[in-house]
Amino acid sequence: MALANFLLLLPALAYLTGAIYQRRGGWPLAHVLAWLALALSLLGPLLTATSVLPAPSGWLAAQPLNFLMSLLISVVALVVIRYSRQYLEGDPALAHYRRWLQLCLAAVSVVVMSNHLLLLVIAWTGISISLHQLLVSYPDRFRAVLAAHKKFLFARMAETCLLLASLLLWHHHGTFRIDEILDAYTAATVLTPAEQSAAVLFALAALFKCAQLPVHGWLIQVVEAPTPVSALLHAGVINLGGFLMILMAPLMTLSTPARWLLLVVAGLTTVLAALIMMTRISVKVRLAWSTSAQMGLMLVECALGLHELALLHLLAHSFYKAHAFLSSGSAVQAHLRRQLAPQKTPSTGRWLGALAVSLAAVAATVLALHTFSGHPVSAAEIAAWTVVSVALALWLAQATGLGRWALVTTPALLAAYTLQKMLLAPLLPPCADAGWLAAAWVTLLAVLLLAGFGLLGMHQTAIGLRWRQWLFAGLYLDEWVTRTTLRLWPVRLPLPASRKQAGYDLMQESNRRSNDEHLA
Repeated sequence: MALANFLLLLPALAYLTGAIYQRRGGWPLAHVLAWLALALSLLGPLLTATSVLPAPSGWLAAQPLNFLMSLLISVVALVVIRYSRQYLEGDPALAHYRRWLQLCLAAVSVVVMSNHLLLLVIAWTGISISLHQLLVSYPDRFRAVLAAHKKFLFARMAETCLLLASLLLWHHHGTFRIDEILDAYTAATVLTPAEQSAAVLFALAALFKCAQLPVHGWLIQVVEAPTPVSALLHAGVINLGGFLMILMAPLMTLSTPARWLLLVVAGLTTVLAALIMMTRISVKVRLAWSTSAQMGLMLVECALGLHELALLHLLAHSFYKAHAFLSSGSAVQAHLRRQLAPQKTPSTGRWLGALAVSLAAVAATVLALHTFSGHPVSAAEIAAWTVVSVALALWLAQATGLGRWALVTTPALLAAYTLQKMLLAPLLPPCADAGWLAAAWVTLLAVLLLAGFGLLGMHQTAIGLRWRQWLFAGLYLDEWVTRTTLRLWPVRLPLPASRKQAGYDLMQESNRRSNDEHLA
């Protein structure tokens, strides 16, 4: 068992080795160790599945979820390290960046393999500290330091919630081992006040980690950090809130307050962040708002009990955001090419047609699944399919050049979505449905998203213009949070570049006047 535990730690040890010896080996060593970590992430589940090594016990876990997350982190890490090799060539912050990048990857690798709550808390804290150092790679940037300061405070709040929840569960169960704690909830139906409190604290930790409203501003402003840091953050680190909810699913599904906390906060974040994203021009800022919305939707899926869908969402979002951020440099050229093409605003008939096609395709898919499985469709599944139908309608209405291909593309997308969800379902334990009230809430959110999107299209009217202005300002939530944060915990910020330049110009003018007076 000791050998199995050591094998599971090898990816983290590979990144840690790269951080320790980064000055000697540089990027070549980091690149080799990233490939090694990826190979070890593939080797672990293979040896465990073939019973070559016994399953580990104690502080580490060897479940399919752990192996899948370890593989995801290894792939993202390899891509980020390869990209950083040229992106930061000759940068003065290179040594600082490389060291803390690999320390962050080591901490993430430990988190996803943890079977002990204290180890989870320690590694989670290590991620936050490493990420903070990466965010201040350029300490002279005003917005980067401000975002890192807010992130630092919110991260401490998340870690406090995580630690308190762990202590409550330890006091109740007498153990910190996650598998033993979760086994107690396989047949349980009622939680004690301490267990309810622990579930709510876990939900709060996930909301803080996933940058949900109103503590979202730091995520939007960390685009000041190097692009590879943004890719690592949006493709890996920020997903840990969803991973925590999937990991603790047997407990979370028994806590109605925790579920509704996620449904309300994450649900509203999903709608508002998705609408605010539509008003932004900057590519990286749009991607950041998109991440906040996607994280909210993932937490809503967890609250509904659809953890296999949340896991699929996590994997797809990670790969998409890694590619989106690392290719953001060419996004401007792509946008200009789209602007040269003739722009067509979807007509009312096109919107209604897209909605009809989407509803018909989703209804046919649900009916086919019900006929095939023989099980009734749950309230949570109906809520999820409602969101899918809205997303599909938005895509069909705005997509150009589909025409008749929509009749082929739509069933193909729904089939791929259904198949992937079915493949991931056996990897996770079954959980109770959230009920019809939660499904009604999610349906209402979908309607609000459609209505808000419709108002954005009415930009020539007074109400549409006012709505766009409020969304562009982010409903002024981050301004309020920033003022409150700086009032409670002030920080010394560097001068913005504009004020630095103004001071430099003033100094130059003063020197010139002194020289003129001396010559006179």
